[in-house]
Amino acid sequence: MSKFPKALPLDRSVTKSRLARRKKLLVSARRGVGLRGIIILAEFFGFIFFGSSTLLLDALSNSVDALASMALIWSIHKADQPPDEKHPLGHGRFEPIAGLMIGFLLIFLGIVSSYDQIKEIFIGEGQREIPTVAIIIPLMAVILLEICHQILKKAAKQKHSPALLADAAHYRIDALTSFFALLVLCAVALFPQYAHLFDHMGAITIAIFMIVVGVIAARKNINQLIDRAPSPEMYNRVSEAALKVRGVLATEKIRLQSYGPDAFVGIDVEVDPELSVEESHKIAQKVRRAIQTEWPAVRDVIVHIEPYYPGDHGP
Repeated sequence: MSKFPKALPLDRSVTKSRLARRKKLLVSARRGVGLRGIIILAEFFGFIFFGSSTLLLDALSNSVDALASMALIWSIHKADQPPDEKHPLGHGRFEPIAGLMIGFLLIFLGIVSSYDQIKEIFIGEGQREIPTVAIIIPLMAVILLEICHQILKKAAKQKHSPALLADAAHYRIDALTSFFALLVLCAVALFPQYAHLFDHMGAITIAIFMIVVGVIAARKNINQLIDRAPSPEMYNRVSEAALKVRGVLATEKIRLQSYGPDAFVGIDVEVDPELSVEESHKIAQKVRRAIQTEWPAVRDVIVHIEPYYPGDHGP
């Protein structure tokens, strides 16, 4: 060999998959902002004209999710920036940082709203009667959010995208909170003498739900930021991709980091100890390309070559 071999180029499918993920996430996030904006306006008007605290809390919940969609758009653009001297591993952590802040915001709003609604139950002066027509607002919200959930869920399965599937779950969660608001307003219509109690209890329940969702979101994003190990399926996926490369006899010591749109892999692959350094290097390059082709979110792969000896790892 007269010069160092060039790195093997990635398959076009890897770049196409990354671009498809980015496009789908951006379309979903923008749709989420627009759709939730309509629902938020309707629910805030419902609160102003009908005095329903349940509609107010559902509007707050949707407002935070709209903010989350805007934060997702921002983090996607930031994550697209290439690595630089200050960020040698790229900018993928912006996505879980944005998610963590949204989780904390949900927890804060849920706690403050719960306190306000409990106070209203005991020392409030009551409220005017909520007309039955107010039911239309959460009913339309449920229908629109569920339609979006189904569309995005189908796209996520086609693209094999966990990020899109998670975004689809957000629509389902919002649909469930709006459905609960619908049930509360139905109860208010059936039992107007308890309208004050039902409405505030419904608002408290939605506030508690916001706290729970915020805790889950915060925990999920903290796990990414502290490099908690991904699911065992991801390790199996990496190992199986490496073992498909001709010349790889075994794998071990797989290390994974996954956050936002980025993932990084370290892997030891065992090869015939009689192979030359040049041939082993070529195998390492093929392993890198195989892993990135199988898992397009992987930005970089560090492959360590080791000699293979039968029975070296026990029975």
